[in-house]
Order: sequence, then structure tokens, then C-alpha cells
Amino acid sequence: MTSKTVRRTSGTDEILYRPGRWLALAVLVLAVLLVAVDATVLGLATPYLSEDLEPTGTQLLWIGDIYSFVIAGLLVSMGSLGDRIGRKKLLLVGAVAFGAVSVLNAYATSPEMMIAARALLGVAGATLMPSTLALIRNIFHDPKERSLAIGIWGAMASAGAAVGPVVGGFLLEHFWWGSVFLINLPVMAVLVLVGIKLLPESKNPVAGPWDLVSVVLSLVGVIGVVYAVKELATAGLSREAGVTALIGLGALHAFVRRQHKLPAPLLDMRLFRHRGFSGAVLADLLTILGLSGLVFFLSQFLQLVQGRQPFEAGLAELPAAVGAIVTGLVAGPVARRFSVRSVVAGGLAAVGLALAALTLLSQSTGYPLLGAALLVVGAGAGFSFTVTADVILSSVPKEQAGSASAVSETAYELGAALGIALLGSIVTGVYRGFPAPAGVPSATASAAHESLGGAVEVAGTLPRRQSAELIASAQDAFTDGLRLASGVGAAVLLATAVAAWFLLRGQKLEEGLEHP
Repeated sequence: MTSKTVRRTSGTDEILYRPGRWLALAVLVLAVLLVAVDATVLGLATPYLSEDLEPTGTQLLWIGDIYSFVIAGLLVSMGSLGDRIGRKKLLLVGAVAFGAVSVLNAYATSPEMMIAARALLGVAGATLMPSTLALIRNIFHDPKERSLAIGIWGAMASAGAAVGPVVGGFLLEHFWWGSVFLINLPVMAVLVLVGIKLLPESKNPVAGPWDLVSVVLSLVGVIGVVYAVKELATAGLSREAGVTALIGLGALHAFVRRQHKLPAPLLDMRLFRHRGFSGAVLADLLTILGLSGLVFFLSQFLQLVQGRQPFEAGLAELPAAVGAIVTGLVAGPVARRFSVRSVVAGGLAAVGLALAALTLLSQSTGYPLLGAALLVVGAGAGFSFTVTADVILSSVPKEQAGSASAVSETAYELGAALGIALLGSIVTGVYRGFPAPAGVPSATASAAHESLGGAVEVAGTLPRRQSAELIASAQDAFTDGLRLASGVGAAVLLATAVAAWFLLRGQKLEEGLEHP
């Protein structure tokens, strides 16, 4: 059954040491790879997508963050649905839908179609991540084994982030940009075919009905608030942003009140009374918020500013994944040897300092500085995310694992959406202020100010000298924006490290074997 000695005196041995649990974990990480690869290849494909579909700057931001908006709005609902109908069932249905909608992304013919396809991908993606973590919580009852399983889960997410750019870069150099979305199909096929055989089903036997009113309130609330933040960041204070914010906040308020009244709530609000749970969720949200601007715009910097080919740009980002994989696998033992708060706060501080170093970026920056910074970012994030995921899962009964996992993933996706909206708007705002060379037609200058990819494209229509001046000015402005966003991200991460130190005081990872 396993190399571990199993006592036969208990009738729970088969549950505690489930045969094939590591093979089941291998299937679950395929779902993680599916989502991670999709998230990372978009950044590499952005320059090509910009040239082909010709989105405006605002549309380009929507293409980047609509997936996170939708998935953040639906994660809690889908996590709760998995608790009710079965996490395996929801995972497999979501995987099939994810693969099918990836084809729609690949063959999008307009910015509007691409935005809609990304939104549908968010609906499918919302079924995957809560199901994987919840199944890990129910498959692994030994806390130390569960810590290792979570570490492998996180390491594979980082591996997906590494494989995505490398494979995506290869595809972009040999095929059209839509091909990067089609790599989801073979992964999805293996996941479904093998998962049907290996994954055990689990659900909450007394979860109660799935409250559709709560589903709508959570969706409207999260999307309304995030959309309002995006509008405030890009267009400033406006009536539209204010009304949207009020609608979103009102819906969230109604959602919370309804959860307190329902006998079987979509989300048990009592989970947030646990300081470790709340602290871990907050740390995840703010960490991703600080990192997301770097993740979304770094590929454009490597390709359009430093002139790297897509495959080379993908290889250049590998140190972050290597650091995250290594530290993710050892995070559990390190947290038990020292403390949860020292590992989380230390990891976040390391990421903050690495982002601060990126404020020194320029077009001529050598790779050693960039590679070292990315390695530290990955190592710090690997420590932090693995331990906070462990804290969140171990803070709740296994029957509520889907809802708890969904809260964790909602924090992640909400942080990504807010980060791209806020930090991305900083980059875009600085970029749009660059001066166009004298003699450039106003229509050409306007197109160049929409995005760096647009500037590179329209520069080809200008005389050689004007073209070079336009590209150089656009690259300098983009780099200035990226430096400023890195500085803001560094401040957010360092502040989060301080907050985590206090919020996670006294928090420990579980040690003893869990008996159902």
C-alpha cells in the first residue's frame, strides 16, 4: 500500500492512508498546470495579439484581467457547489469546459470576442482550483503528508508558470498567437481520462441546498467592486465608477447578511473569526496584488524593450519558477522547524526587496540583476503561498474544504485583478505621457500611445529616423512605468510582511494524524 507502516488495529487505516493517493495528487496537479499555463502564456502572446486584433489600451487591460474578474466572482460559488455535488465531478466537468473554451480563445477574431472568450474561460477556471485543494484536504489526513502534497501542488503551479512561457515562446516563433491556447487541450484530455479512474469523490454530506441568490450577490459584488477600482485607476473619479462601486459594495453587504441568516450558507462567515485563516487570506491577496503588475508587463519588457524573442523571454523568466518550486517543497518542514509567521513574513519581505531592486531596470539592464531578482521573487513566494495554503486548509473541517479553498483562491484572483488594474494602470498612465517625435501624424501618435505593441506596429509606417525615435520614446516611457509599478509593488509586499508577522502570531501547522 505504502512504504509507511500502517497499523491494522484501527478501522480507519484505509481512510487515513488511502492507496493511490500520490497518483491522485498527480492528476490534481494537471488541473493546476492547466490554469497556470493559460495565465502565463497570455503575457507572451500580448504583443502578437495586439498587432493582430488591434485592441485599444483599455481593451488590452480587459483581455488581461477579465479572466480574473470572472473567476474571482465565481470561486466561492463553485467551491460551495463542489462541496455539495462532489469535487471530483465539478473538477472533471470544469476541465472539459476549460479545454473547449480554450479553442474559442485561440480563434478569436476581434478584441470583443477575445474579452468574451476570456470571461468564459474564467467561468470554467472557477471550477478547477477550489476542487484541487479541497480534494487534497480530503485525500491526505496526515498533516505532514498534506503539507508535502500542498508543496507539490504549489510547485507544479510554478512549473506551469515556467513551462507556459517556454512552450508558448516556442509556439509563437513557429505558429500564430492562438496556438498558445491550444496547449491546454492535451493536458485537459489526460486529466479527464485519468481522473475518472484515480480521483476519489468527496463532498459534504450535510451541505444543504446551493443558494442561487447568494451566487448572484457574490458575483455582482466582486465584479462590481473590482470594475469600479479599475475605472477609478484608469479614468479617475466618475459617476459610472461611483455607481458601480455602490452596487458592488451593496451586493457584498447583502451577501454577508444573507450568509448569517441561512441554515446552510454558501460561505460560512465564521471561518473569518479564525485569526490564522483571515491573516493567511489577507497575505495572499496583498501579495498577488503587489506581484501582478510585474508578471503581466515583464514579458512585454523583455520582448518589446530588450528585443528578446518569445522563447528567449520565456527562458529568462525561469528563475522565478525554480525558486518557487524549491522553496515550495521544503516550506512545510521549515515552518514546523521555525514558525509559520517567520516563514511567511520572511518570504514576503524577500519578494518586496527583489521588487525594489527592479526599480533600477533600464533597457540596458543586464540579465544577472533581472535573473537574481526573479529567483528571489520565486523563492519568497514559494515559502509564503505554500504555508498560507496549508494554514487555510488546516483551519477548517474537511467538509468545508471546498469553501475554504475557494476563499483562498478568491483572494488570489481578486489580488491579481486589482493588481493588474492598479499597477497596470500606473504603467499605462506613465506610458501614455511620452512625447511623440515632431512630424508624426496625430493618428499615428494616438495609436502609438494606446500600447507599446501598437507603437512598434505603427512605427513601421514611418520613415526610418522617425520610427527609431518613436520606438525609443515609447520604450523609455514603458520602462519608467514598469519601474514605478515595481516600487509600488515593493511597498505593498513589505507592508504585507509586517502585517503577516502580527496576524500569524502563534499560528502552527498541524502535527498529529487526523482521524475522521
